[in-house]
Amino acid sequence: MDPGEKERSTVASATRVVSVVTAYWLLSMAMVFLNKHLFSSENAALNVPLLITWIQCLISAVLSWLCLLASSACCPQTSIHWLGISAEVRASCSVHNLRKVLPLSLCFVAMVTFNNLCIKYVTVSFYTFIRPLATLFNIFFVYFILGEVTSLRAILCCAGIIVGFLLGVDQEDRQGTLSWIGLFYGIASCMFAALNGVYTARVLPHVDKSAMKLTLCNNLNACLLFFPLISLRGEMRTVLSVPFSENVAFWTSVAVSGVLGWSVAVVTGLQVLVTSPLTHNISGTAKSCFQTVVAVIWLTEMKRFLWWISSFIVLFGSLLYSIVRFHEMKEKSVHRKEASKTNFEETGV
Repeated sequence: MDPGEKERSTVASATRVVSVVTAYWLLSMAMVFLNKHLFSSENAALNVPLLITWIQCLISAVLSWLCLLASSACCPQTSIHWLGISAEVRASCSVHNLRKVLPLSLCFVAMVTFNNLCIKYVTVSFYTFIRPLATLFNIFFVYFILGEVTSLRAILCCAGIIVGFLLGVDQEDRQGTLSWIGLFYGIASCMFAALNGVYTARVLPHVDKSAMKLTLCNNLNACLLFFPLISLRGEMRTVLSVPFSENVAFWTSVAVSGVLGWSVAVVTGLQVLVTSPLTHNISGTAKSCFQTVVAVIWLTEMKRFLWWISSFIVLFGSLLYSIVRFHEMKEKSVHRKEASKTNFEETGV
């Protein structure tokens, strides 16, 4: 490759990384602020949080289905079309796959339900503050479900998250802006987010390790699981009691939030692909810092100095944990390769 081509390749690669990271930041922040608008009691035209979440899952399922169809259409030799649905899509939506994905779907439904209820009651800045707690639950579930032990270095990083979180809760309470029910929903959401991550790793092999197939199956299950919850809350009666024409803007926002949710999932995968898991975590932490500042300025919130200190401690602890875990995984990978090489030299197999 001549110097000119190498330079163009480097520029193209850098442009791709910047574009994906920027898209991740913009889409994920837009999703948080739009959900806050849809779910908060003051702004919501209709108090139907579960129905909104169901619509978001339905849109994600439809978009994933369309992507799989498009993928099959591009490779017609690998798919047999039947009523416009490729063999790949029908295999993805098989009863066997849906049943295998069901444990993950139960965690997913609980996670998004508590997450949306949390953002309904807490400020956007404090919502960002709560999210790193998923790391603590992840350590717990990884040990008891997968049998993996987290190193002392990683656990010490989590101590910073705990200290910062407790200080932040105290500061939020002193300012009179703390919602205890919102805090409970946030902690529950983090717990199920950690479970969701653990079960994702267990379920992926059943869908050929395809993130798009998993998204399709997971959201189809979620659409079914939400029905009894929506009925119990009587949200359908609430919707039917108000003419659609009176809430066109509201339902348009709900549809946009569904597209945004799916887009965030896709661009998150792209960010990991074009950078690395560590860079993705660093990007996520930096985005959280920026999102907190934007939320405080845009919503004209007044925060004490200790609140900002606690926020920094939580995000810094989360970042340190990501870096420590990345290096540990890298070391394990090197040791496995060396062990495999030694075994090959000794046995020839």
